[in-house]
Amino acid sequence: MKISTAEAMHQLGHRIGSQCRAGDLILLNGPLGAGKTVLVQGIGEALGFKDITSPTFVISRLHKPSNISSLALIHVDVYRLLESGNAALYLDDLDLDTPREEAVTVIEWGGAESARLNEDRLEIEINRNEDIREVEIAPVGQRWSEFSL
Repeated sequence: MKISTAEAMHQLGHRIGSQCRAGDLILLNGPLGAGKTVLVQGIGEALGFKDITSPTFVISRLHKPSNISSLALIHVDVYRLLESGNAALYLDDLDLDTPREEAVTVIEWGGAESARLNEDRLEIEINRNEDIREVEIAPVGQRWSEFSL
């Protein structure tokens, strides 16, 4: 699908987020500036979070359940870890207060290392061509077999 505005990317994230449940894993890939964080902001908003920012420099952010959201959101950006050459170990080293089974986990730059976390996942590839983003969504596993937008 073609996305031409940040608002449309946010709305796509919201539609995805409205279908999320505890234990879900979403992997996002695309170049810098493709709109990955904007998509996560939409997912987060659907879950009841308004304060989603890029975790590039802290690697992960945990948005805890509240009176607005019954689910936690774990937002991970492994860009810096990929640069370090230690990507295979990055998730094992993250100290998260909330088990992934009780949260929706979204990983930016989530490649094969991230895919091993769950055989059921939503893989999203965003390609950027000037102001147009081409978004490909690949449901993987039984959990996502009936996914539709």
